[in-house]
Amino acid sequence: MKLGKYGVWASMDSMTAAQMAVFAQRMEKAGFAALWMPEGGGRNSYVTSSWLLANTDKLIIATGIANIYARDPMATIGAQNGLNEQSGGRFLLGLGVSHAPLVSGVRGHDYGKPVATMRAYLEGMAQMPYDPPPPAERPLTVIAALGPKMLELARDNADGAHPYNVTPAHTRHAREILGTDKLLYVEQMCVAETNPAKARAVARASLLPYLGLPNYRNSWKREGFTDADFAEGGSDRLIDAVIVWGDDDAIAQRVAQHHTAGADHVCIQLLGETMIPDADTLERLAAVLRELS
Repeated sequence: MKLGKYGVWASMDSMTAAQMAVFAQRMEKAGFAALWMPEGGGRNSYVTSSWLLANTDKLIIATGIANIYARDPMATIGAQNGLNEQSGGRFLLGLGVSHAPLVSGVRGHDYGKPVATMRAYLEGMAQMPYDPPPPAERPLTVIAALGPKMLELARDNADGAHPYNVTPAHTRHAREILGTDKLLYVEQMCVAETNPAKARAVARASLLPYLGLPNYRNSWKREGFTDADFAEGGSDRLIDAVIVWGDDDAIAQRVAQHHTAGADHVCIQLLGETMIPDADTLERLAAVLRELS
């Protein structure tokens, strides 16, 4: 799999199947290398990946992330190999432990210790048989990783890491832990708005659901943020560090900072007043990012 430097991260649950297909086709035509999607309580990300792969020609479809509590290792191995065989190696598996409120509160599972649970899942995948014809190349697996221990697991038991809600400083630290041989695929939220008040309002509304989740708070605290930064929807300091806003050049510069810090690939999540991203703006950003290559 040759994953280029730039991708798009977008929720598919806000679109119909037909809208998803058109969106993916536009992102492919714009030149993005990959389309990443999350998995919350809506569509099955493997089913959605199959649909998007069938409706595109060269775009890599990636899960960012597939929830390991949604299915056992055998189901994931079957999906990973089957989707890659069917698409000619265009499915990238990103796995994550999600969050306790979504796992225990919504799915009704016991939420285990994140690192130990992910390690056991990856080890289970490695032991699973797969008898159908395999894909031409070994499929790749990256895991959602923020803290040092999960990043070490990504280094030792996976092909790399897919950090979310992070700064270029985190990217630099992640690369130090992963070393030079592992993949680092980073997500970056952005707001295409130059008015500070308007931009931060959109950013703050998007970041608010994450402020109460321990994994993100702990990650930000390791970067020097405090409880005061998490109050009232997040301080301007936190908002500006995690979410880039401004014109196309400002967004491109933040993406470049992640690459300089050690990212192999950056997928941008365009924030707006609705969950459906503005494809026109993303196409324009794709052209700006191509100029950096």
